[in-house]
Amino acid sequence: MDNFKKTLSDASTFVSRAVQDVHIQEEASVVFNRAKQFTEEKLGKAERTDLDPHLVLLEQKTDNCKGYTEKIKNNAAAVLVPNPAARAESLFFDNVPVDKIGLKNERLTNLEYLGNDMIEAGNEFGVSTPYGAALVRVGQTQQRLGQIEKDYISSGNEGMIAPLQRFLDGEMKNIMRERKILENKRLDLDACKNKVRKARSMATQPQAENELRLCQAEFDRQAEITRLLMEGLSQTQTNHLRHLKEFVQAQVNYYSEAHTTMQELHRELSGLTPPSTSPLPQDLKLQRGQVLLDYDANGPDELSLLAHEVLNVYELDPESEDFLVAERGTKVGKIPRAYVKIIS
Repeated sequence: MDNFKKTLSDASTFVSRAVQDVHIQEEASVVFNRAKQFTEEKLGKAERTDLDPHLVLLEQKTDNCKGYTEKIKNNAAAVLVPNPAARAESLFFDNVPVDKIGLKNERLTNLEYLGNDMIEAGNEFGVSTPYGAALVRVGQTQQRLGQIEKDYISSGNEGMIAPLQRFLDGEMKNIMRERKILENKRLDLDACKNKVRKARSMATQPQAENELRLCQAEFDRQAEITRLLMEGLSQTQTNHLRHLKEFVQAQVNYYSEAHTTMQELHRELSGLTPPSTSPLPQDLKLQRGQVLLDYDANGPDELSLLAHEVLNVYELDPESEDFLVAERGTKVGKIPRAYVKIIS
């Protein structure tokens, strides 16, 4: 009995392998016939079946839809995160199960980096000074803007970029796969047509015609499936319009919150500006100049200079080519223009 069971098992395995070998041979034959038909078409040695004009038009619309959707998705991502390296890092954390590998996306925005440096510098300079206090307050605002930017990136991605990517990876990829199948069915059909034309004996003619009928039926069925899928793309525009509105709303919220935050900062900074002790008009453009050579004043309206010192300098009279007005502490006087190099 055991030998009999073993014999049945071996026979079953043999039959299974034989069936697999037949399938492999059939698939190899199909692939070969398709490659042959494709090559002969390219060389002008074989005719090809033209698709229905409506189907051709749908294919063009599908290609346009795919191309423009990819462009919109990629450019929108570039608007949200202009830095390519940052986009790649965000993509990594979006697609890798970071909880399982112990990682967390704590990347700061440029605004947050700037804010941290400003706060550190302000504390170092002293929050009791107007400049130090202003640095701390502006730094806090930059951090707030950084968080607003993160919220904008998140809502913009969830509102439009991610849905468009799902559309491309799902429905659009399925349509492109069905179009590829349709092309293969078309190659099979044309290969059968050529086989019928080349059949020379009555014995092979009926078999070739039967294969042609089967290929024609499969081609027609696949063409109908592909047509229905591509016609359904017009309905996706309703969803894409909703995603577009969500993206615009994300931009509205971002710019509105950023504007409100900066307006508040502007009002607060107005109270941090110390009163000027300079006798010069406030609307003059301030520049910093470094003295090149020592200079002794020739009158009470001039300032003496020491080489390498740095002063506040103003240009009271743009037409004066010889002198500038300099300020050192509470003292103001004219200095020769040639003795000073503007450094900022």
